[in-house]
Amino acid sequence: MSAPASTSKDRPIADGIDTRILDAARTQFEEIGVKKTTIGDIARRASVDRATIYRRIGSRDDLVRAVTAREVGDLLAELQSIPARHEDLGAVVADLFVTVITRWRTHRLVNRVMTLEPGRLLPQITTEGGAFFTMAITTTTALLDTALRQRRLPEIADLTTRVEIAARLVHSLILQPAGTLDLDSETQLAAFARTRIVPLVLG
Repeated sequence: MSAPASTSKDRPIADGIDTRILDAARTQFEEIGVKKTTIGDIARRASVDRATIYRRIGSRDDLVRAVTAREVGDLLAELQSIPARHEDLGAVVADLFVTVITRWRTHRLVNRVMTLEPGRLLPQITTEGGAFFTMAITTTTALLDTALRQRRLPEIADLTTRVEIAARLVHSLILQPAGTLDLDSETQLAAFARTRIVPLVLG
């Protein structure tokens, strides 16, 4: 299950043809990067004609946006299963933190494009990524709010603000992993989350 995404024409990406096109685009981008990929390459891999891609998704830049939106949606959908894994709410917060950073760090498409053409992906997750960022905050807040109620814990009045601050830290760690903090492994990320992120989010 993935969160609904939209093309530049604001049409939900839901049917099989769109899925084939986006799958083909992702594979092409992973293999040779965006710059060297043509609409014709994607059309051949998806077994459709170029006109179908232009009509249903749009240009190559529209494809990049649609693929990015789907990947973000898939990650947010994965986060939905995390609260059920833990009794302790702090463990939920730590798992969310580690999962998001680890998925982006190890994401083949993200790594490929960031290596070959960082200027093409960066706008999708920075200056043009406001909708994705807001969706991540909303989704995470809803997850934690539900987890609080299920565990009969007190409501956190400013939970959205706390989640946004944590999300901005996550965003920074993804975009600029270099620094004095030693957060290379999942174990280190989890320890950092427990000592710094959990108190920030839960108080």
